[in-house]
Parts: sequence; C-alpha cells; structure tokens
Amino acid sequence: MYVTYIELQANQKKKRIGRKFESMGERIFLSSPHMSDEGYEQQYVQEAFDTNWIAPLGTNVNEFEKELAAKVGSKSAAALSSGTAAIHLALKAAGVCEGDIVFCPTLTFSATSNPIIYQNATPVFIDSNYETWNMCPHALEEAFQKYPQVKAVIVVHLYGLSADMDPIMNLCKKYNVIVIEDSAESLGGYYKGQHTGTLGDYGIFSFNGNKIITTSGGGMLVSNNEKMIKKTRFWATQSRDQARHYQHSELGFNYRMSNVVAGIGRGQLKVLKERVEKKKYIFDFYKRELGELEGVEFMPVNEWDEPNYWLSSLTLNGEVRPIDVMRALEEENIESRPIWKPMHMQPYFKKYDFVGTGISKQLFENGVCLPSDTKITDEDLKRVVKIVKGLWS
Repeated sequence: MYVTYIELQANQKKKRIGRKFESMGERIFLSSPHMSDEGYEQQYVQEAFDTNWIAPLGTNVNEFEKELAAKVGSKSAAALSSGTAAIHLALKAAGVCEGDIVFCPTLTFSATSNPIIYQNATPVFIDSNYETWNMCPHALEEAFQKYPQVKAVIVVHLYGLSADMDPIMNLCKKYNVIVIEDSAESLGGYYKGQHTGTLGDYGIFSFNGNKIITTSGGGMLVSNNEKMIKKTRFWATQSRDQARHYQHSELGFNYRMSNVVAGIGRGQLKVLKERVEKKKYIFDFYKRELGELEGVEFMPVNEWDEPNYWLSSLTLNGEVRPIDVMRALEEENIESRPIWKPMHMQPYFKKYDFVGTGISKQLFENGVCLPSDTKITDEDLKRVVKIVKGLWS
C-alpha cells in the first residue's frame, strides 16, 4: 500500500508520543464515549442489523424520538444527524431568513452560531454574566433596545449549567421573539424543575462523542409544536414531496439520523441518570479538593439550577494560570481544555456586533475545563488533583 511522506511522518510521531506516555499511566480523557455495562446499545443495534434497517429511518429512529421526548417532557422530537442540524432547522422553523437578526450568546461553541449564517441571517452576540456563565439578561435587554426587530434568540446552557430562563423568557415574550434553547451540553439538567431544552419554543440536544450520552454523532430537535416538528422531519429528508416520482417543492437537507445510530441513542438514554450522577460526583470531588486554593472559583451552581455537570470547569484569578494547569496535565497524559473562546473574538465572527461588558472574555482568559470523563476512577481523580495542587506548592 502506498504511504505518503506526510502519513509516514504522522505515524512516526504517533509512535514517539505513544512511547512517551507509556510510563505516565493510562490516558485520562476530558469526556469520552461511555457505553452501558448492560450492553443496551448493542441490543438495539443488533436489532437494526437483524431487520436490515441499516439506512436512515426505522424502528430505532421512531422510538428514540418518542423516548427522548418523553424523558424531557416535550410533545415531539425529530432525530437528526447532529445538534448543529437541529439548530439550523429550528432557525428555519422560526422563519429566520436572509437579513434577519438573531441574538446568540458569545460564550459558546461555533456550532451555535454557524447555522445563523447558513440562513443568511446576522448574528448579534450577547455577553455572559458571572452568576450563570450564560446569557446575561441585562445585556439581552440592551440588545433588544438596540435591535427591536430581532427574529429569534438562541440561549445556550453552557457546560450543563442552566441559563436564568425566567428573565430571558420574559424579555422574549415582551418582544414576541422565538426562543431556541441550545441544550447540546445540558441533557439531563433542569431549570426550576423543568428539563432544559423545553422552556423555549424549540430545544436542541447533541449526541456527539463527548456529550453526556452519545450516538457517536447525532442530535435531536424537540418542541411542543408537533406540526412544526413534522415539517422539520420533511426538510431533513430532502423535502421529498408525497409523489410517485421524486419531486421537491422546497429546499431540503440530508439531516436525518440513521437507524443504527438511533439504536445506540436508545441504549444510552437508559443510563442518562447514572451519567449525571457520576458527573456531579466528579464536580463535587474537584470542588472539595481544589476549592480552597488561592484564586480558584468553580462554575456557578444556582439554587434554581440542577446541572448535569457535563464538564467541571473553574476560573483562576491568581498567579497560577489556566495554561499552567493544562500544560501540567498534558505532560502526564491527561486531557483538559480552555473555556470556549467567545464568538465575537473569533476571526470569522469579529465583524458582527457584540453587546456586553466583556465578562465572557474574562471567563475565557481565566477558565479551564478539568477531566470529566464518566469512566474516571477515584485514583484518576486523585492523580489529577495532585498535579493541579502541585502548582500551588
């Protein structure tokens, strides 16, 4: 088999890295896929193989939609190829089109804001507050005063922490604006006893490999608007009209989830509660062991918020900086990452307006996400804590 020079160099580099880490102990991941011990996922996937429903659609897709909707308390759901696809179709369902303005948190992953551009709309980025790390209601109100013609608002529940939805929803109702909840990171979390993703008009979930449950890749759009969810399924299957021949009266997308992937999701949904409990255990462990260190402040958990603790994150406001923590962990074969870089600071998005005082920038500059893998052991956690504490010695 022909191997290019670049591939050869890459393979040699992997071997060097592998030898380097051999003496450092097993790799500790930030957040990796975790299949159920009971093998639920394999049962559903095997069913797809046995019935030959390998292509998109099938029993697993239909049942995954019903089971996820029931789990979060929504009337309907559409299983899609990614959380990004779900945001895209939510914007389309909200009637967002060329020239429209969409408010979006600046402290998020680009998958939240990219679909706004897909619809040829204009994002306006909203700052965070320290109380939630999520969209600041005061900045949102300022944005409404500046852009009263806004078409939709996307709210993100960052790292599994709920945004303060009551004041946000009150503002959106006042201006008669559609609310889309990006709950990609917060499945299993609650705001005042209600599942995140179900307080707005549309909610989206992600099942990417690093999420609290995974289908390897995929997403879900939920809403109490059953008619519109049915419409999004139509768009997601290339907008194929009901006709004997192939006919398309609207622009369509290849966004439907496969029956095999949905089988994994059905199995994963059975262990969601266990995964949330383990994530909370990890967060509490870190907070107990590291919370008293000078300059350390953990992500905020409010009394009305029941997070899923997807990634245990903190800020450092002393001599020890996030890069010091990340480098120290990296040297011991342990994965960590910075807090999201705000969208208004990104090269592609810096031309768009930003409303706020710069709190999101401070969270980015001072923040770090610690390993939060649900397969992590107490020994692993002690290893992480020892390395981090060593920076204060």
